[in-house]
Amino acid sequence: MSRTVVRALTGPLALVAAAALIPLGSPVPAAADSIVIGGQPAHVKDSPWVVALSSRNRFGGTRAGQFCGAALVAPTKVLTAAHCLSREALGTDVSRVRDLRIIAGRDELTGSGGREIAVKETWINPGYDPATNSGDLAVLTLGDSLPGPTVIPMASAGHKSDEPGRAAVVYGWGDISGNGDYVSSLRAAQVRVLPDSTCERAYPSGSGAAYEASAMLCAGEPQGGHDACQGDSGGPLVAGGRLIGLVSWGDGCGVAGRPGVYTRISAAAGWMAGGT
Repeated sequence: MSRTVVRALTGPLALVAAAALIPLGSPVPAAADSIVIGGQPAHVKDSPWVVALSSRNRFGGTRAGQFCGAALVAPTKVLTAAHCLSREALGTDVSRVRDLRIIAGRDELTGSGGREIAVKETWINPGYDPATNSGDLAVLTLGDSLPGPTVIPMASAGHKSDEPGRAAVVYGWGDISGNGDYVSSLRAAQVRVLPDSTCERAYPSGSGAAYEASAMLCAGEPQGGHDACQGDSGGPLVAGGRLIGLVSWGDGCGVAGRPGVYTRISAAAGWMAGGT
């Protein structure tokens, strides 16, 4: 698997086998007891700002069309990864996906409760570079609002919530093993914010994507076993009650020496200024 593999699902899966949820690339096997990778069940009542991106038309109804994660940062605004809205992920231009929506307030994707809200507008960071994965951010404007208490504040520049050593949690509905074992119920994994130098060594410049500290955040565990994986892209990384990152890319899932790379939220305010 290329080290530049992003963590969305490929589409449209509905045109392949109905239940065949195929990850991008060929993931490296991870810990056998993994959930998200090395996590546990989570509940949206405790983290109501975690939402799923869905298109049943592109990805089928097996998991309610879920293909990426996202975070609610305002009653009608959701942040996700730019690559989740790419032609490579969706199989078509995002403007042609008529049933793009978010699923909120629901642990189990195919369960009852919660809400499904249509996406009214999409904004993809014009500085996003798919070759390097830098600037991997998109903003979705919802057609209806969610309650204010369900939003999560974003880490601002200089805030200590994304300092190296901080304990953090990553959320998602993606692959739990690195072998294409997708779940339909929300999971969370404890990780740690790592020094930029850790990811700079793991992903040096020279070929493909490289770690860029000004736009990316490094998180995981040095020994591996705790990580996001395919299907978790765009999902939130949270520390100190603030959104500090969005699942972006990595090499394998939960592999020692290959931490997860996240979009750095403290840098995102500058990208979004005047653009949304």
